[in-house]
Amino acid sequence: MKRIGIFLGITFLLTWALEFALMANGGLGNSYAIAVLSAVMLMPALGVVATRLITREGFQDFGLKPHFKGNVRYYLAAWFGPALLIIFGAILYFLIFPAQFDPSMSQITAQYAAQGITLPDGSMTAIFISQLLLGIFLSPLLNIITTSGEEIGWRGYLLPKLMEHYSPRVSIVISGVIWGLWHAPIIAMGHNYGTGYPTAPWGGIVAMVIFCVVVGAFFSLLAIRTKSFLPAAIAHGSLNGMAGISLFFALGTPSPFIGPLPVGIIGGLGFIVVGILSFVRVGSKNTID
Repeated sequence: MKRIGIFLGITFLLTWALEFALMANGGLGNSYAIAVLSAVMLMPALGVVATRLITREGFQDFGLKPHFKGNVRYYLAAWFGPALLIIFGAILYFLIFPAQFDPSMSQITAQYAAQGITLPDGSMTAIFISQLLLGIFLSPLLNIITTSGEEIGWRGYLLPKLMEHYSPRVSIVISGVIWGLWHAPIIAMGHNYGTGYPTAPWGGIVAMVIFCVVVGAFFSLLAIRTKSFLPAAIAHGSLNGMAGISLFFALGTPSPFIGPLPVGIIGGLGFIVVGILSFVRVGSKNTID
């Protein structure tokens, strides 16, 4: 438990120092916000390296080996699963709320126009298709550095350390809660859920914790089964790359707590189901049922 404490102390200290500094300088509206948030994703990996050096643990079980043999299906699930779940959630949301579905993509076209960009007829469809294909096929690879920065910490280090003391299921819940709370400052700044809703920012933080427990169960199953953080990093990259694809068709201002984004209860229903199934599949002991 000492190593877990050191890892969490270093990771949260580095992360929250950067995020509170960003909060004090314009928050997400700061021109450097994207760069800061990208750097923040590397802090868990830095926390792992620092912890291993401080405790002289070494790097033999770092989790970098992919272990492809016999595990190809888990890598395919990691690469394509999040994209399919996001698409499923968006379709379900627009079926329930058809008045918020805009096939002409007029709202996002207006955003381009507000920036002085005039698009020829049909260009918006081409942009959407290119973004969709990019998200499905390339985002897991394009995001691999930053998502590995997180997954080296959460599924590559924290989860196995917790499993030395608790069952896999308990470890998944604990690591998911920690992962969600780690996001607290950026949620308070309006990331994912905005700032103008009732119960802000605490409602958004709680929602993020629940989301991280659910998604973390899926990511944890991938990591436990392959004994590597890499498929979790791939799945994380797919999630990040596809998360906003539904906004092409959104009309008005949908509640992020509902959908069509995957952080909403309807937009994220696919993740909820898969998370529960992963939680059951991982078993109550240190084996896969």
